[in-house]
Amino acid sequence: MERPETQLISLADIRAAADRIKAGGVARAAPTEGGGVRSGAGNVLRTPLLSLPVPRLDGPLWLKAENLQPVGAFKIRGATNALALLDAEARAAGVVTHSSGNHGRALAYAARAAKVRCIVVVPEGAPKVKTDAMRALGAELVMVEPGDRLATAQRVSDERGLTLIPPFDDARVIAGQGTIGLEILEDLPAVDTVLVPVGGGGLASGVATAIKELDPGTTVLGVEPELAADAAESLDAGQRVAWPPERADRTIADGVRVGLSDLTFAHLRARLDGVLTVTEHEIRAAMGTIAREAHVVAEPSGAVATAAALSGRAPSGCTVAVASGGNVDPALLAETILPEHDGRR
Repeated sequence: MERPETQLISLADIRAAADRIKAGGVARAAPTEGGGVRSGAGNVLRTPLLSLPVPRLDGPLWLKAENLQPVGAFKIRGATNALALLDAEARAAGVVTHSSGNHGRALAYAARAAKVRCIVVVPEGAPKVKTDAMRALGAELVMVEPGDRLATAQRVSDERGLTLIPPFDDARVIAGQGTIGLEILEDLPAVDTVLVPVGGGGLASGVATAIKELDPGTTVLGVEPELAADAAESLDAGQRVAWPPERADRTIADGVRVGLSDLTFAHLRARLDGVLTVTEHEIRAAMGTIAREAHVVAEPSGAVATAAALSGRAPSGCTVAVASGGNVDPALLAETILPEHDGRR
């Protein structure tokens, strides 16, 4: 169960995070006539809503294209906010985190811009495209067994005097991710349902907080793979249920294999309207549809929300699916693009 002292973030926290992110050089990404994206300089993009032109009789479907961020994922928002809150002494010492790729890459990106040392504890089996990107940004990687990532990150923090910036179990990070919810409502006030991927729960916690405090009538649903459905099980049980790494590792969606924390469970139980689950088959099909129809790339974790909409499990009406990331192995992407490989055979 969650800690009795757990404090949920507020809309004010998210607005403050948005101000910090803007102060750090936010850029706006906007669709061009040719369907591409233009943006200025900045660490964090104000990503567009892209129409996904697929037959859907029960309402339009839009993608919140966080896969267009400089690091290919939404994680840059929380990392930027957390770094902005460090004092001079903490910046001088450096930061550490644990991540299968996207949060580590985002923190490394933001840390390099701020000239802050960054160490990332990475579980064995993380995609090479993600580990290569972290190294290219100057991060020091420590490879460990999946079940040892948090304990190792804490040990490195203690031994080297570094500030631990977790990928989701942190109010600063959750508030940063919540800025996505602000942007969705600003750009599409008439939205009926927002679908958000759930792994550790930081993204869903932040987005649900922003949307529910601004427009309680909008439905916010988490989405996770059937093979990593600890959030759905936890909410059904009324308490956090941990899945062992070997059970969650069965899903292709590596970015959502990690489970909830007490902090994120408390947010989701209070503010999420529910959790939908999708199959591996549906995740692959959604990746192919996003690539062919929206002309952008989504990794498996970034496609789970769209998979829920395309499968018919999401409610009817105007829907936004958060495309949380696009850092995918090229061979896997190629498998999903051709119709004969996207699950429509």
